[in-house]
Amino acid sequence: MIITAQQLKERYAYLSDPIGKISRDMKSGKIFPLVKGVYETDANAHGSRLAQFIYGPSYLSFDYVLQLQGLIPEAVYNTFTCATFNKRKIKTYTNHFGTFIYRDVPKEVFYRGVVLFTDGPYSYQMATAEKAFCDKLYILPPVNNVAELKEMLFEDLRIDQEAFRRLNKENIIKIAPLYRSKNLNLLVKLMKEEK
Repeated sequence: MIITAQQLKERYAYLSDPIGKISRDMKSGKIFPLVKGVYETDANAHGSRLAQFIYGPSYLSFDYVLQLQGLIPEAVYNTFTCATFNKRKIKTYTNHFGTFIYRDVPKEVFYRGVVLFTDGPYSYQMATAEKAFCDKLYILPPVNNVAELKEMLFEDLRIDQEAFRRLNKENIIKIAPLYRSKNLNLLVKLMKEEK
């Protein structure tokens, strides 16, 4: 369960040194710091449930979702890639639960193609496969044409072609132009060719 330093101070208000008690709880493994002032009480909590509490607003996307959806072969162990907006820099946090990487996407697309999940006391947001795919192409250096895009997708990124064919092309065609990115414009052309 997520708990803040303020909540812990209130819980330990009866003590003469509540901050010392928080410090002892960290050392003894009763609480685990996520970022300054935010803690998790369950040592076994899955990092995907914690990502938005570390830095936000954010949702799980990029390689984490692509691997989860079978689009890329690489296993992404204890690394949680997330999308943010208007932060203007890449942020990385490492703690007991893994490494959390946050990158910007355009504000216009931030809330599109994102699904809310609930798992016990945790609520977290994750991109659909199509949205994560678009987010990933947005952060990559631009290519010049559809042939280069195919090379990047299927050779460099090693996108699984069967999983690629299963993507909802209509969803991609709707959202991709909103990124205002050359890679995403080329993706729309590729999707229309694949129809």
